[in-house]
Amino acid sequence: MTSDLDPASLAATMLSALTTGTEIPCPSSQNPSFDLNAAYEIEQAIVGLRRQEGRKTTGLKVGYANKAVWRVLKLETLVWAHMYDDTVHYAPSGEAQLQLPFYHAIKIEPEIVFHLKHPIAPRLDAAAALQAVDWLALGFELIHSPFPGWQFKPADFVAAAGLHVGLVIGEPRPLDSTNIPQLIEQLATCKVRVTRNGEFVEEGAGKNSLRSPALCLAELASATALEPGYLVSTGSLTAGHLVSRNETWSVEADDLELSALTLQLT
Repeated sequence: MTSDLDPASLAATMLSALTTGTEIPCPSSQNPSFDLNAAYEIEQAIVGLRRQEGRKTTGLKVGYANKAVWRVLKLETLVWAHMYDDTVHYAPSGEAQLQLPFYHAIKIEPEIVFHLKHPIAPRLDAAAALQAVDWLALGFELIHSPFPGWQFKPADFVAAAGLHVGLVIGEPRPLDSTNIPQLIEQLATCKVRVTRNGEFVEEGAGKNSLRSPALCLAELASATALEPGYLVSTGSLTAGHLVSRNETWSVEADDLELSALTLQLT
């Protein structure tokens, strides 16, 4: 580890901040040598703490799925963090209600979510990666920045469990392997439309996730191991937007045959 910050202690601090809304300084501001190797040690320590609480990992969420920023941020690939059985919520009817423990500095992001039936080997193309998927769905990820002003570096993002607070997953679309070539094109060109309380907020696109969520999935498989049964949330298709209590958010996608998703925050 290239930082003198203690992983176990910082993991406990991060986990507390993510569950209570507490604001804390960035690890990188406390130690300039804090890097991704150190951050993943802390992320793994958070996994250990969550397992001690009886929770299970259910998949991975990605960060920095915009390749244009990698050179500026000195990244060689995207970054990731675990999700858990008490942070992932299903809305098979396309509608869900969720009560968050706090509403300070929480943003919502529309994403494409994959569910894996097989592991994915590194350095595969999008088509081969999709062969390991049994379904996909629209999702809303909720993230919290415990860092002042939403200012942080990639290593801070990883150390804070990818800022992950929750993921709500809409109605799954089973993946038919014979339609993979068509789906690859659809994932790259699809548009999503986000509304808040019935009013338009933003339109996003599949290309915002590493040019395609399928390419994002393949890139993640080269960055870390992906287990059968895992969920993969492939990065936001729009900017993140701050949420408040008693708001209703909806997302719909064109050209993907995915049901719309509506989330009421209570």
